[in-house]
Amino acid sequence: MLNIFNYGFIVRGIEVGLIIGAIAPLIGIFLVLRRYSLIADTLSHVSLAGVAVGLLLKINPLITVIASAVGASVVIERLRLSKRIYGESALSIFLSGSLALAIVLISVANGFSVDLFNYLFGSIVTVKTADVYIILTIGILILLTVIAFYKELVYITFDEEAARVGGIPTRFINTLLIILTAFTVAVAIPIVGILLISALIVIPVVAALQLRRSFIKTILYAEVISIFSVLSGIIGSFYLNLSAGGVIVLINLFILLLTFSFQKYIFPQSKMSI
Repeated sequence: MLNIFNYGFIVRGIEVGLIIGAIAPLIGIFLVLRRYSLIADTLSHVSLAGVAVGLLLKINPLITVIASAVGASVVIERLRLSKRIYGESALSIFLSGSLALAIVLISVANGFSVDLFNYLFGSIVTVKTADVYIILTIGILILLTVIAFYKELVYITFDEEAARVGGIPTRFINTLLIILTAFTVAVAIPIVGILLISALIVIPVVAALQLRRSFIKTILYAEVISIFSVLSGIIGSFYLNLSAGGVIVLINLFILLLTFSFQKYIFPQSKMSI
């Protein structure tokens, strides 16, 4: 059997996978509980336009993806807060609009390329050493930010109105959350791909919620599920010669089905507590 650690792209993929596997459910728990999961899917489509811009201008697509995702997230949140457009409508507009822009840019660049397909479905081959450092830096920033604003994030997740009355700057915290989501989506694209990134953010959290534990324990279970699926997906895809992103998501779905099937027999009913 081949020693996968002899291949530099596998090592880089695993390093990035560990980072992404850790931060995705950390952000996903707040999105799922607030029924705002569609934001990840919307920002992934925005990121497709960012990838197209990067490939067209011949610069690192990760940089243009981060810029486009963060910029779109701020605009989406401002539209939502303005009350002029419902939150779901803003997401739908950006999802379709960014996809249309991406298609036009791809047409200008003379169609799909191998690089673009790698970003669509995920490919650890696309991960460069510079990307590892960028993703590590962003991952640390996301982790530190969540730790710093943990109480505020939890408060607005369960009762935003009470948080506002209690003096918490809910507008700032909401904007911060959506920006963190944009960063998470952007850095996860090289491993999972644009079309599958929302699954990595949402599915481990949904699976962990079936275990009906406290908020902290739910995050920890989601972390374990996410990291396990990413690592096993990368290793499995190497030996089976399959797309890493697809394998990772299928493993997540399999774990979710297991939790659905056995939670009432193995895990007693209990209410979530903070």
